[in-house]
Amino acid sequence: MNYLNKSKNMKKLALHWKIIIGMVLGVVYGLIANQIGWVSFTNDWIKPWGTIFVNLLKLIAVPLVFASLIKGVASLSDISRLSRIGGKTIAFYLTSTVIAVTIGLFLVNSVQPGNTFSEEKRMELKETYASKVGAKIDAATNVKEEGPLQFVVDIVPSNFMAASSNNRNMLQVIFFAILFGISMVMLPKEKTTYVKGFFDGVNDIILQIVDIIMLMAPYGVFALLGGLVVDFGGSADLFIALGMYSVTVIVGLLLMILLIYPIILKTFTKVKYVDFFKAISPAQMLAFSTSSSAATLPVTMERCEEHLGVSEEVSSFVLPLGATINMDGTSLYQAVAAVFIAQAFGYDLDLAAQLTIVLTATLASIGAAAVPGAGMVMLVIVLSAIGIDPEGIALIFAVDRILDMMRTVVNVTGDATVATIVASTEGQLRMVSEEELMS
Repeated sequence: MNYLNKSKNMKKLALHWKIIIGMVLGVVYGLIANQIGWVSFTNDWIKPWGTIFVNLLKLIAVPLVFASLIKGVASLSDISRLSRIGGKTIAFYLTSTVIAVTIGLFLVNSVQPGNTFSEEKRMELKETYASKVGAKIDAATNVKEEGPLQFVVDIVPSNFMAASSNNRNMLQVIFFAILFGISMVMLPKEKTTYVKGFFDGVNDIILQIVDIIMLMAPYGVFALLGGLVVDFGGSADLFIALGMYSVTVIVGLLLMILLIYPIILKTFTKVKYVDFFKAISPAQMLAFSTSSSAATLPVTMERCEEHLGVSEEVSSFVLPLGATINMDGTSLYQAVAAVFIAQAFGYDLDLAAQLTIVLTATLASIGAAAVPGAGMVMLVIVLSAIGIDPEGIALIFAVDRILDMMRTVVNVTGDATVATIVASTEGQLRMVSEEELMS
């Protein structure tokens, strides 16, 4: 009987607790694997399951965004409502990004972590990560050489099927989905009834697939973190050398989660931040594990709709857009990293240079892909804008993966915050029960 009760309790255990257990066990396993020489075994038999889990989430990202956006836009009664919701969404996203960059600059100028870096460590890192740095510089150079309106050009796809075949083209998918939805709103309802019903059904099916995939979440997280710890097993000295930089970034990210977002929520909604945190914690854990806003998007939407009370109409528009253009954590990291590298190289950045960082980081975050490592490419552009040698990103490569995981949590939290605010201001935020909140 005791065994049966324990089994039932495990089944009732909330998803975020299961994910936390998976994270802890993954770290413990990774540490043990390093000690007993299971690196090859981990890479061959454990790590692939984490990759499979991430691929499953990416698999449904495009169809979910496409179906949910069409459903959300088509459910609007008129075009003016869409423009109102869209205007609020963009305004809140841009405001939060500017705040994030400003916090990052304040902290890095106060702490000055770059001044603690030794010359020997700089040269060692440059040699170690020379090939990776070159690849990032090449990618950023291609972006930098493009015209000022290239971002707008890239939004409009020449081939929808080609755009939908790559998660990096999410903005193009969003563009076509919004155009499709607007056209449905403009046509008589009798002509779009069946089409709307089709996408409603597709959206429900995709959400059911999300539920199935999430059954694997604790195991996927275990594999991801176990593999990550094994990969960085020999870099303990490097983490110590970059401690001040890492702490500066982490403090900034925590300020966004624990101070800025609660203030914004309290200002525009009646949602308690404790309840907000309980509702979206599984999405935050998943964001930490995958380092991808796009991969986490299905879970973010499910948590906002089912556990926060955000209407489908709002969540299906605000969250896919946020996963693509709202990168508060990434923007903060870019600001800290740029000044840190400048300090490490002995450059003194004036007010104009720092204002350039604010502008560049904000605009760069809009175009950053919602996938792991995209922020690093955008950082090269930010460094180039203030005249710093882009090869300086070698200084932060070693800890970037860990910080990428943390800043993705902020990105996802920011998306959910704005979705809640927009829903509240539109009168589309329902009260949720304690059971819905905790499940």
